[in-house]
Amino acid sequence: MSDEVINKAKPHTIKKFELIEKYVEAWAQKLLQNPNCDRLVFIDCMSNNGEYFDDKGKAVYGTPVRVANCLHDVAGQYFHKQIDLYFSDLSKPKTEHLKGLLPKERKNFHCHVSTEDGNDLIKRLGKEMDGWRNTHCLLVYDPYEATIDWEAIFPFVNSWSEVILNHMVSDPVRAVKTVKRAETRAKYEQTYLTEFENLMSFGSDKEAYEDRLKKIIRALRQNQTRQYYMAAFPFFNGKNVMLYELLHCTSNIEGFKLYKYSAWKTFGGKSSTKNTHGSESQMALDFGDEDFFDTKKEEFCYYVKDIAEYLARKFGGEKDVPLERIWMDLDNHPIFPGDGYRNEIKKDLKQNHGATITRSTISFL
Repeated sequence: MSDEVINKAKPHTIKKFELIEKYVEAWAQKLLQNPNCDRLVFIDCMSNNGEYFDDKGKAVYGTPVRVANCLHDVAGQYFHKQIDLYFSDLSKPKTEHLKGLLPKERKNFHCHVSTEDGNDLIKRLGKEMDGWRNTHCLLVYDPYEATIDWEAIFPFVNSWSEVILNHMVSDPVRAVKTVKRAETRAKYEQTYLTEFENLMSFGSDKEAYEDRLKKIIRALRQNQTRQYYMAAFPFFNGKNVMLYELLHCTSNIEGFKLYKYSAWKTFGGKSSTKNTHGSESQMALDFGDEDFFDTKKEEFCYYVKDIAEYLARKFGGEKDVPLERIWMDLDNHPIFPGDGYRNEIKKDLKQNHGATITRSTISFL
């Protein structure tokens, strides 16, 4: 098979596959147990060929194959529920290769593979959504050359759908200040819906680009009264350069909590693929607090100790804070999970922050 069909996947890319797979598995189980959900729809509109090889030359499956295999197994557990998967790519050889890797169909499990622009696929599906009943949808949007078609995404942020958007933050950080070509400038203006001159002020501030995307998504929401949740987790290469982040968008807090939990589990108990080389445990001087000694902070990579510190600072001095209040605070946090790490968090609060913990409360004195 030629390199045009099967490409190399770097470790950070494989981690991306793992995160989406882990989330989809939990997402599907949670929804299909709900009597009001009769059908799941998964869309990967820039799916590639479904197969790669890693740094050692070993074959690795991409998102479409991983998710298809996962949902094929799930479909066997819920025979009365329907599952439809949609994949597309511009390359005919890639879509043909993908078809050969997908599991066999079931009566309630169907894969739809097309050779077309991914934006065309989701625009077509977006028009069909009004006729979908008791259907929950997850769209994975991995735009080519970092260009986002907001018109295509619009129906999915205004429904019960969830969106996982691959934000190629390294692209503008690297190029905005030096770009000359008018078509490239137009690409950034389309993605961030602002004049190019405004983007110049962002410079290399990765959080500024992320905040801009979140503002656009919130502005697209027709129902401004309903809470909308967004969580972004960054991916780094072997040189610790942030390349992109997976931004998860949903109106369902359970999906929001589940995505955060899936990300931290995928990254091995931290918030990103960044290699901190053990510095998170090293002591550093912090002259902005009463306690000079603190563990070194790592930008874009947080650990359970950072969750505990956040809680200790927020609830500092309070007595008998109900655990329900603490976990609810973490449920709404944009990065920190509560689910899956509660015992570790309580242990750190007790050992490193002197908290007193009972079965139902924590005192931060």
